[in-house]
Parts: sequence; C-alpha cells; structure tokens
Amino acid sequence: MNLIANFAVLASRRTIFDLSVCDLAWDDALVFINELASIPVGQTVVCFVNAHNMLTALRDDEYHQIMSRNLVLPDGVGLNIASRITHGAPFPANLNGTDFVPAFLTFMETPRRIGLIGGAREVVEKAAENFSKHTPWHEFVVISDGFFDKASSEPVIAEVERQKLDILIVGMGTPLQEKWVHQNIRADHARLVLTVGALFDFVSGTVPRAPKTVRMMRLEWAYRLVQEPARLWRRYIIGIPIFLLRVLQYRFSRRARILAQPDERSSAAAHATGEQKKIEQMKKAG
Repeated sequence: MNLIANFAVLASRRTIFDLSVCDLAWDDALVFINELASIPVGQTVVCFVNAHNMLTALRDDEYHQIMSRNLVLPDGVGLNIASRITHGAPFPANLNGTDFVPAFLTFMETPRRIGLIGGAREVVEKAAENFSKHTPWHEFVVISDGFFDKASSEPVIAEVERQKLDILIVGMGTPLQEKWVHQNIRADHARLVLTVGALFDFVSGTVPRAPKTVRMMRLEWAYRLVQEPARLWRRYIIGIPIFLLRVLQYRFSRRARILAQPDERSSAAAHATGEQKKIEQMKKAG
C-alpha cells in the first residue's frame, strides 16, 4: 500500500478482528479512491470485506496478513453489527463491491485503461461489454478468465504487462484473489487493483441482483440464499451465528487487553528498574 493509502487507513478506520477497516462515507470513499487512481507512482489494492471474509481471515493467517496491507472497505450488515458491538456505531456506508465499483467507474471522469481478470470467459467478456456501455470513456480489456493455472501464471502476468493498465479488477473469489494479487501483481502493473469477488457475474447479468427494496434493507444475502441454497446455506445459516459469537468474544477480549495495558506497562517499568539496580550493584561490586 502506498503512503497516502496508509495514511487514510490510520486516519479513518475501525478495527474489526485486528484488521483496519475504513469508515469513510460513500462520497468520501469515491473521492479518496479516485485520488489513489491518479497518483503516478505506487499501488493500492482495495478489497471488500464481509462477515464471511472476516471468518476466513480468522482461520487463515496468510490471508489476514495480506488484508492488513490492503485498503479494506466494509461490505454488508455483518460488518455493521461487528462495528456496533465493538465500537458502538455502524459504518457510515455499506461499501460493497457490487454497488461501489460501478459507481466508482462513473465517478472517475479521467479516462482509464482497465483490465479484467476472473470468471468464465463469456462472463468476463460480457461484463467488459456492459462496463463499456456504462462508462464509455474508459477502455476495458479482458486479460483472462479465472480458469488459468494459478501456480503458473506467467502468461497472464505477461498480458497484464503488455496492456499497460491504469486499473486492474480481479474477480476470482476470496481468499484466492487477494493471495494471487499479492503474489503476482507488481506496482508497475497497475496503480489501483480492485478485488471484487462475484462482481462480473452480476455485471454480466449471469446472476440477478436482488430487487432494489431488498438491497436497501440490506437483505440481499437472504435473497441470494433463496436463489442458491445448496451453495450458500452453510455460509449464512452456520456462518452468521459463528461470526456473531466471534464478534462478542473479540469485544470482551479487546476490552481485557486494553484494561491490562497499564498493568503491563507498570510491570515492564518495574522489571526495567530492577534490572538497572542489578547493573548498578554489579558495577559497585566490581
């Protein structure tokens, strides 16, 4: 992450499970990420984290470490609940990638060259076509579908280098997409990288969005569960209670750590004083 992105995370964040999540409002997030896309050097990787991603990060230390280096935006009602429990207030905005990325492309007036990686070939190509209709001043380039050998990505990386991109959008599902970007995408490949999960499925029309009223109520997860129960029941029926339990555990363990800090500092200071006295006594004896 470049210095400006790092400063923003430090200046405007809420910690959820020891991961810094930006608490910017919708307009502020658009302005800020647009500025990041305009910086001529460095790179920022933006990811969208929901309750499922957070549970994955708790089980996968490598994923958690990678996310801690990225610019993390809050996605969904689960993060709001975690913020209420831990910090006393919800996040200012639900910055889910499905809504935020198309809005960001519209907000970004400067024409950009944007590469797409992920999904089935027909899905990513249709997504590129619809993105072009939505924001015709940008140029969208399909770099690859998501069905390439992740252990041998040289042809895909070579195509990324050849295309001279400003922005790269990667939709391969978490935590695969974040790990792949971290291992393969360099700062000179694109100034801004967006990891977007199933965004291409929605933009291409392959998977229907929930009705607007349902989305406004932040119940799109329930709509998706009804549409794909076999694939998603474990994530929501089992995952949500586990997530809430972990949030409560984190809140009370966090409070205990904060309350313990003065005692730990006192103990460390006393230990240091004792060691200093021992050194002085040894000097006198010598």
